[in-house]
Amino acid sequence: MNTRVLEVNCPTCMKKVVWSEASPWRPFCSQRCKLIDFGDWASERNTIPAEAPLLDDEDDDNPR
Repeated sequence: MNTRVLEVNCPTCMKKVVWSEASPWRPFCSQRCKLIDFGDWASERNTIPAEAPLLDDEDDDNPR
């Protein structure tokens, strides 16, 4: 039987993490790394790029 073990890098410290029930903080290696990542999102150091929404005066399809 072929049992492959999936390993990923912790997004915060890059330590190898086994992707299994034995790693409760996956994909992070620890609660500390998970909280560091959460803090980066909460303080907006991490963002997802998006297009800025059109303002009403820029929207030519809806004349007033």
